Amino acid sequence: MHRRNKRFIVMGLLWGLAGGVLALAHLAHPGLVPGNVPRAHGHLMLLGLILMIIYGVGLHVIPRFGGYPLRSEKLAELQFWLANLGLPLMVAGWLGTRDVLVAIGGLLSVSAMVLFALNMVFSVRLRSPLDAR
Repeated sequence: MHRRNKRFIVMGLLWGLAGGVLALAHLAHPGLVPGNVPRAHGHLMLLGLILMIIYGVGLHVIPRFGGYPLRSEKLAELQFWLANLGLPLMVAGWLGTRDVLVAIGGLLSVSAMVLFALNMVFSVRLRSPLDAR
């Protein structure tokens, strides 16, 4: 498995842990963490835990389904950085009530999603060399 894909999975687990700790802190003492904790927690779990693991596994497995290598390693690397910069900006924006950070983080996160989608579309083609003739 490509090192970057492993980093996606590790970051997913770390973001999930951060989301869990945030939720526990909020449950233990609701005023302890300022800002919109439920929204920050939700995005840490969904974009952080779930989507990062989907990225890591998807970048490894999906191109192989079609019998082709990943179309662009550079796009996948850029996707990693956009996703892992966007999420903490969004979380910081919600916890610090800074809408501009939420907007910038959201733009980076959606950009990472678009890069993933494009890379998958151009990696998996309609007819694979593995298909029966």
